[in-house]
Amino acid sequence: MEIMPPPKLLYLVTEDWFFISHRLPMARAAMAAGFEVHVATRVDRHAQAIRAEGFVLHPLEWKRGTRSPWGLVEEVLRIRALLRVIQPDLVHHIAVKPVLLGMIAALGLGLPCVNSLVGMGSSFIGPGIVSSAKRFLMSRFFVFLFSNPSVSIIVQNKDDENYLQGLAISDASLDLIPGSGVYTDLLQSGPEPDGPVTFGFVGRLLHDKGLKTLIDAHLLLQARGVELKTLIAGTPDPDNASSFTEEELSVYKNIEGLHFLGHVNDIPALWQDCHVAVLPSRREGLPKSLLEAAACGRPLLASDVPGCREIVRHGDNGLLFEVDQLNALADAMEQMIDDPAMRLRMGQCGRQMVEERFSSHSIGQATVAVYQRALARNT
Repeated sequence: MEIMPPPKLLYLVTEDWFFISHRLPMARAAMAAGFEVHVATRVDRHAQAIRAEGFVLHPLEWKRGTRSPWGLVEEVLRIRALLRVIQPDLVHHIAVKPVLLGMIAALGLGLPCVNSLVGMGSSFIGPGIVSSAKRFLMSRFFVFLFSNPSVSIIVQNKDDENYLQGLAISDASLDLIPGSGVYTDLLQSGPEPDGPVTFGFVGRLLHDKGLKTLIDAHLLLQARGVELKTLIAGTPDPDNASSFTEEELSVYKNIEGLHFLGHVNDIPALWQDCHVAVLPSRREGLPKSLLEAAACGRPLLASDVPGCREIVRHGDNGLLFEVDQLNALADAMEQMIDDPAMRLRMGQCGRQMVEERFSSHSIGQATVAVYQRALARNT
């Protein structure tokens, strides 16, 4: 009896750190389900970690910030050449750029593709002619690339699902899977730390993450005579047009009670040092930082935007406030400071919600089910 080789699953991701931080649970679930897992990404510091999982790594030369048409064509050609070498049975494109370039590279190859739209990117934030033009062009690309019934699309929040449905993308092609999952056994609730109420922000240091609004809210509360501390974990992202520069950040680094921690590896320890998690972002796919904070029993403060509102249930596990509104954020922070009983109740509610809806096990199983359906449609 001939033994069939395991199906090859290729992840196409821009950065190795993003694969490790956001896609590991589903890749592990895929391997456990019998897939041979390959990862194509730009390699920085995580090659050893990827190979240690038993995945086959394919370094890919590309940068997220590529703008020139010829540069994009070169990237498409590199991806297509890689597909011909690996000959995967299934490709999972993760985030908007890999989705667009990967789908173009796969045209005519008869290859089933799963596409994760991890938020809709900076083009979907804010008004203006340029942003509107980008949204229009991206929408036309989505309609063209997703019209094939063999294509699967995964979105992380209801707003993005509604957007694709508005483009007449078939519901049969769409799956809403909230995020990439968190390891609830590694992230545990703990008591609040001593000292002033401490707010924690975890993420890339981008203007689109609302970092300036958070810093201004910290200063406003100090001006009101409120004692607080704010921890900011993360680094700038030079490939992102919304990134803070080191020069911009230097202006804020001497503010009393405001601490820039840089990259933090021990996320559970960070949340144990905080009372409240805060994310004033302008748009998200599904913010992992809020999920990890909720798993650690911390209440959440977030702007009322796509992605954040999928996690924060106003009045239950946290508070939502209007995006880019300084006073609304400062008032919500002060409400958290003044009501420790509310913080405790919200933290407990958040932990329960993560266990029920966002565990790495449940997200991994849901994603593997999408893979299996995609393969079955192609046989």
